[in-house]
Amino acid sequence: MADYLPKFTAGKAVTFNTSAAVIGGRLVAVTGDLTVGPAGADSAAVVGVASVDTIVGDAVTVYTRPSGVQRLVASGAIAAGAKVISATAGKIATLGAGANPIGIALEAAAADLDVIDVLFI
Repeated sequence: MADYLPKFTAGKAVTFNTSAAVIGGRLVAVTGDLTVGPAGADSAAVVGVASVDTIVGDAVTVYTRPSGVQRLVASGAIAAGAKVISATAGKIATLGAGANPIGIALEAAAADLDVIDVLFI
C-alpha cells in the first residue's frame, strides 16, 4: 500500500466556495462539490463555521468539525450542557427532536442572537 496523507485535517481551516452568502461565526453545510452555504435546521451536512461574511460565489475559510470550541450564535434559549443542532441561518438550537447533534453547549444562551461557547462533537 502506498503512503497516504489526508488533504485536510479535522478541526483545521479549509477553503470552500459559497453557494449562498454566509455570515462569519455561523455554521455552514455542504451544498455541492467543495461548496458550502448557511446550515439549515438539523442539517446532517454541517462541516464547520465560516470565518468571515462572504458573498455568493466567493471563497470562504471554514473551521471544520469535529474538534474544537467555537463561539456560535443561538436561535433561542439553550441550557449549558445541552446537545445542540444547526438551526436556520447557521445558528444553533437545543437538540430536542433533532437527529444531527453538532456540539455541546458549554454555557447557556438566554435568547436569539446570544453567542455561546460550543464544543464540536
